[in-house]
Amino acid sequence: MNETMKTLLNRRSIRKYKSEQIKDEELKAVLEAGKYAPSGANQQSALFIVVQNKDIIKKISKMNAAVMEKENVDPYYGAPTVILVLADKSKATPVEDASIALGNMYNAAYSLGLGSCWIHRTREMFESGEGKKLLKEWGVEGDYIGVGSCILGYPDCELPKPAPRKDNFVIMVK
Repeated sequence: MNETMKTLLNRRSIRKYKSEQIKDEELKAVLEAGKYAPSGANQQSALFIVVQNKDIIKKISKMNAAVMEKENVDPYYGAPTVILVLADKSKATPVEDASIALGNMYNAAYSLGLGSCWIHRTREMFESGEGKKLLKEWGVEGDYIGVGSCILGYPDCELPKPAPRKDNFVIMVK
């Protein structure tokens, strides 16, 4: 089996991280994988906002937890890097484009020995007044939809075992 297939079959969501920040070259490689994801009509509608500032991560963690109506929960599982992925609503396939970019980033992270996990509620976070204010502070202009977040860090746990695959996953029509 080639390395790409091994990565695709072995990558798992990690929910416990070491506090050590990832290396800049690892982050750059993950972002590059996201930038080279396919996109509808090659419109490249995805936008990546990388957050490594601990205070900002705490702030967005509270915003994400508020969407769940929970307190004292860290939806980002202590990951030292959070990549918020949004997409330009004016493009043809913004959610699809950002989703496949996220997929590329998770697989790239695994290939580099990093842990990652998809975190939901990014859409709700950036539809809020607080979220829109943050985007403005960060210099984001335009009409964007939050799609998901990619958390990154060095795993501080065993790699989870894969869940069994469901039956009838594939229907062949020849």
